[in-house]
Formats: sequence, C-alpha cells, structure tokens
Amino acid sequence: MELISVAISFAFITLLIYAWRLLNWVWLRPKKLERCLRQQGITGNSYRLLHGDVREMLRMISEANSRPISLSDEIVQRVLPFHYHSLKKYGKNYFIWMGPKPVVNIMDPELIRDVFLRYNAFHKPAPHPLGKLLATGLVTLEGEQWTKHRKIINPAFHLEKLKHMVPAFQLSCGDMVNKWEKKLSKDGSCELDIWPDLENLTGDAISRTAFGSSYEEGRRIFQLQKEQAHLAVKVFRSVYIPGWRFVPTKTNKRIRQIRNELHALLKGIIEKREKAMLVGETANDDLLSLLMESNFREMQEHDERKNVGMSIDDVIEECKLFYFAGQETTSDLLLWTMILLSKHSNWQARAREEILQVFGNKKPDGNGLNHLKIVTMIFHEVLRLYPPVSMLIRTVFVDSQVGRWYFPVGSHVALPILLIHHDHEIWGEDAKEFNPERFSEGVSKATKGGQFAFFPFGYGPRACIGQNFAMMEAKMALAMILQRFSFELSPSYAHAPFNVITVQPQYGAHLILHGL
Repeated sequence: MELISVAISFAFITLLIYAWRLLNWVWLRPKKLERCLRQQGITGNSYRLLHGDVREMLRMISEANSRPISLSDEIVQRVLPFHYHSLKKYGKNYFIWMGPKPVVNIMDPELIRDVFLRYNAFHKPAPHPLGKLLATGLVTLEGEQWTKHRKIINPAFHLEKLKHMVPAFQLSCGDMVNKWEKKLSKDGSCELDIWPDLENLTGDAISRTAFGSSYEEGRRIFQLQKEQAHLAVKVFRSVYIPGWRFVPTKTNKRIRQIRNELHALLKGIIEKREKAMLVGETANDDLLSLLMESNFREMQEHDERKNVGMSIDDVIEECKLFYFAGQETTSDLLLWTMILLSKHSNWQARAREEILQVFGNKKPDGNGLNHLKIVTMIFHEVLRLYPPVSMLIRTVFVDSQVGRWYFPVGSHVALPILLIHHDHEIWGEDAKEFNPERFSEGVSKATKGGQFAFFPFGYGPRACIGQNFAMMEAKMALAMILQRFSFELSPSYAHAPFNVITVQPQYGAHLILHGL
C-alpha cells in the first residue's frame, strides 16, 4: 500500500513539474520577456498564447504570394510582408512573436555588426528538429565543434584552390549556353524560362566541383535537396509543437525518406573516395577530396587526442551543405541579375563590353574574372536588392547589452538583410532603384557616410565560407552568357519574388534571348 502511495505521489509531483514547465514555456516566460523589451521602448504586438504572430504572418505571406508585382515595386512587402507591416506600424524598434519566442528586429548597422562579431553571445538558432534533415554542418554548429569544422573546411575554399575549379565552371556553363543556342529560331531568338536551366547549371557545377561527378550523376542528390527545401519551408511556417515530428504524417514520412536516401547516396560517394585515398590514388581537386585530405591531416597531427577530425556523418552533413548552399545562392544571384539586366539594357551592354575587352570570344579564365569591375558592381547591386537570404536570426545565448538595448537569454534578434539593403536613410533616395554605380568605389563607400550595411553573405568570423566560390561561378556564367546572347523580359514574365529558404521567382523567369 505504501509503495502505491509513493508511486502516486511521485507521479503527481512529476506531473506538476511538467505542467509548470509547460506553463512557463507557453505563457510565463514569454510575458516576462515582453515586459523586459517594452520597458526599453521596443514595441510589438502583445503575446498571443502559443502561436504568437505566426498565424497573422502566414495569412500575410499567403496574401502577398497570391499576385505578382511590378518590377519597380517594393519587394519587401512581398518577401517579408509581416515585417513590412510591423515597420510601418511600430517604427524600426519592434519585435515579433515566433510562437512563444520574441524576435527583436535590429535596424542600426553598427549594432548589427556588433551582433555578428559577438558570435559567442549570439548563436545561430538551434535547427528545427525536422529542419536538421535539410542540412546542418558548419552553418548550424557552435563553439568548439564550429571551430574544428571551420579549420578543416577552410583550406578547400582558399582562392588558389578555387582557381582549379574554373574548368568545371566552364564545362557546366558551356553545356547551358550550347543548349540555349540550339533553341534559337531562324531569326536568332527564342523565349524560355531561364530559372530551371540556372538551377540545373548550378546543380551541375556543384556536382563537378564538390564530387567530381557530372550533373547527370548528381541529379538525384540535387532533386532530393530541392524537394527537402520545399518541405522544410512548409514545416518552418507551422507552429512548433514538441514531439509532432514523430507523428507519421505524409510530410514527416517524406522528409525522413529523403534524409535516408541522401545519406545513403553521399555515404557511398565518400566511402568510395576513402578507399581510393587508402590505396594511394591521386587526389582530385574537388571540394570533397580537399575536405577529406584536410580532415585526414588534422587526425594525423593529433592522433593521440580524442574528438579530433570529422566523422563520416560529419562529412555527409558538410556535403549536403555544399550542395544546398552552393546551388541555391549562385542560381538566385544569376537569376535576379539576368532579370535586372533585361530591364536595364544599358548596364547589360556595359557588362558585355567589359567582358569582350577582357576575354574577347575566348572562354573566360580565373585571372580574367578578377578584372571584371563592372560585372562585380552589378553583382553587388543585385545582392543588395535581392539578397539570397532575406533575414538572419540569432538567439541570445547569454544576457547581452548591445548599444542601449539589453537582450535577456531566451529572446532572439533578427538581422534583416533585405530591410537594411533597402533603407533610404542608409542608401539614399534611390535605395529601391537598380544603380550599380553606387559600388564604383567599392562596398565601403557605397552607403551614406560609409556605414556597415551590406552583408548578403553575413559578416565576421561566421560569414559564408563559400562566398568566393559563388562569386567566381556567377562571373563565369554571366561572362559566357553575355558573350553569346542579349536578352530582354518576355511579355509573359510575372515578377513574383518569394521565400523558399532563399528568395526565388514564384512563376519562373521568362526571357527572350537573342543570339549574337
């Protein structure tokens, strides 16, 4: 009898503890954080139980995505409609609710720089349990794990190593422009949706440069990653319920199926490469070989220490990240560049003239790409207006003072790349307009007063490790396209940028190409 009584008491106490934790998570803690933020003059909607602003956010996104906009319209209200609304309603110092978590929008460039540099206090948010299946690796790690991975991966992205990848970029770009030339009619023109071809181009390039395989061999990885990205967006836009990922819904089951197939495909590639290294075969210049060589050296140098080097699962995650980030970022940059050059034919002509001066009709080479000043200005302006990622979120890991703001543990901060890149106070009255000339003296002098306000690839120690890779590939592709085509918007083009992890065209990108 006593044992039964003890068991009941224990169960009751356990139930009380979990009830208290639940109450704290869904109500007490959010209200405490809200009071702290409001006392500092930071405003926003009052907290609503569990879902916060998520329902209203999803409604606005659905409404914004229901119709295209003009190419000259403000894209912020289509890509980040809830933030656009909050900015108009509350001014620059506001917070929003992602479920029970307040996210404070930071619009002061110097404070944003401070957050980037204090990466030990402001961590990347823990990946959503289902989002982890998309890609983790370097982008999600913290502390010693991040330091270890960054040290091992860095050598693969040195500029000298990237130059060895130029032939792979040439092959991939050559395949695409040859395909386009075959589609030209007798009058030397054709209309096509360039978006699928640009996705295929960058998928092909990352296959060749990461794994030394052609796009045809890497096609399955590319398709699976793309499908996983769409499923991840669907998951991220729903209210997070602990344990829901274990419910065998259609989405949850498909996410796991993709994860398992990707893991098997990548493991097979890596194990094949390991066997080749062990029998002394000459290493390739692809990213996977460079990564595995660096990892092997790291383990040899510290053979008596534990937790040194990366496991095969670590390498798989980094490969998934290569594939996803390397493919998405560059295809987005090329897509919006061609859209904007279609409208601004004067800049298209200037870029082509520069490319022909540097290369003539010869294939572009690595050294020549570094001399494309006008092309670089154009890319910077495209990245300003259409950054691949519209916003970065950081979670407050330790209580932190940033400028006059105090952020307690449990709160989050948003570094709104798109909002900063379109701010009139920073960029001038033409902030919404396409004007590459603003970058003629470099990034540091592009803003009013030389403010820190351009960070399409992040900033500081945790800036995107692949930005030089993306820029080199994009320059190669644009150079080869402009050598052989001029292009303009098709009457059927519908301007509809929207978020699918990165900023993409909702209805594709229909252009008219003219052979030169």
